[in-house]
Amino acid sequence: MSTAKTMTREERMATESIGKLMASMTLPSILAQIINILYSIIDRIYIGHMEGVGANALTGVGVTFCITVFISAFSGFVNSGAAPLAAIWLGKQDRDHAEKILGNSVSFLVICTVALMAVFYAFQRPLLYQFGASDATIDYAVDYLTIYLVGTLFVELALGLNAFIICQSRPGVAMLSVLIGAVANIILDPIFIFGLGMGVKGAAVATVISQALSAAWVTGFLLSNKSTLKIRRKFLRLERGILVSIFSLGISPFIMRATESFISIVLNHGLQAYGGDLHVGALTIMQSVMQLFAAPIAGFTQGMTPIVSYNYGAGNFERVKQLYRWMIGLCFGFMLVSTATTMLFPEFYAGFFTNETALVELVGKVMPIFMAGMLVFGLQNGIQPTFLALGQAKVSLFIAVLRKIILLIPLAIILPHFFGVMGVYYAEPVSDIISATTASVLFLINIRKILSAESLAKIQ
Repeated sequence: MSTAKTMTREERMATESIGKLMASMTLPSILAQIINILYSIIDRIYIGHMEGVGANALTGVGVTFCITVFISAFSGFVNSGAAPLAAIWLGKQDRDHAEKILGNSVSFLVICTVALMAVFYAFQRPLLYQFGASDATIDYAVDYLTIYLVGTLFVELALGLNAFIICQSRPGVAMLSVLIGAVANIILDPIFIFGLGMGVKGAAVATVISQALSAAWVTGFLLSNKSTLKIRRKFLRLERGILVSIFSLGISPFIMRATESFISIVLNHGLQAYGGDLHVGALTIMQSVMQLFAAPIAGFTQGMTPIVSYNYGAGNFERVKQLYRWMIGLCFGFMLVSTATTMLFPEFYAGFFTNETALVELVGKVMPIFMAGMLVFGLQNGIQPTFLALGQAKVSLFIAVLRKIILLIPLAIILPHFFGVMGVYYAEPVSDIISATTASVLFLINIRKILSAESLAKIQ
């Protein structure tokens, strides 16, 4: 591919009409995120309908969510930290530095994989008990996690490196990487779970094979001549300065995802202590629905982030203003409408995951409470990636820490002492509303200062 064509594709982010650019960059990312979330959603739907054992199997696999989310969190350093940073350097017309960021990201993901596999293989059973498993669900959790861990490297590479394809203004290629794996998973799940009679183990095998296909597509593209940002051997050696830059920007999304794991641990533990397996199963269903609606938002912001970063790096501040207004407004509107449907029709959503009457009725009771804060949380969904796109790691980190560590985890521990099992459910909307309000105030206070030449010059 010629340099002229490369520059034309990238410079579209600075010159093309915003509506057309948003559609071309975000729609493939939205589809990719929706397809990607189908990995876990489809697994849970099939598992929840296993004859006679579906409820316990669903709960057991749901407990592993704490670990699988923590594993995927490390890819957040790369897809939400390194990739926007690479886009900023592309905006500065320094391709070599952008490729150094990519090379360091690959090495970082490989090192993380080795460490994560070793730790979780050694301690999975006691950890799963601590995370909310019971004697009735532990075997399902262990069966799923033991096989899932084999594919840790595939998960990290597929989730982490795909954003480097998007920041080249190639969202269609990025979407294909997810589509390949998700379609494979949808096809393989019923074959392994029911056709071969492998149950929960079959769901894990299907997931590992599917993630391997996605990882092969992503790395193959980034090694090919079709990629304008390439994985090069000379840039695989870790450099302290680059890692510091990646970590400073990626720490916020890492904490956001890692604390999802800690939150699940606290919520599962509280629900098990005050309510039992049925409540842990209800949480699995509600988190699945929440993920389903969060996926389009994640795809939209992932597609918008490199556009904002590129224009910020190029000093096009007026265009940046237009872009973040669209991003925040659409995130808020989508979450408002989608959350309202879950509050109005909770049992409809529960029916996708289980036929057990008691579990469906429980979800019908608690989902409107659990999801209420999401009515306004779209504001934070749009504001936090805007801060990341503008290289504002500290503010983004504070917002992430506020919602999950300062608010949600303590509330989930304290409120059950006053409200019993319902206190666990109350913690979510209270923390969401306070956090979204705080993020909005911080954005209004800081955005004018951020959009200045002096602020841009500080980005390393």
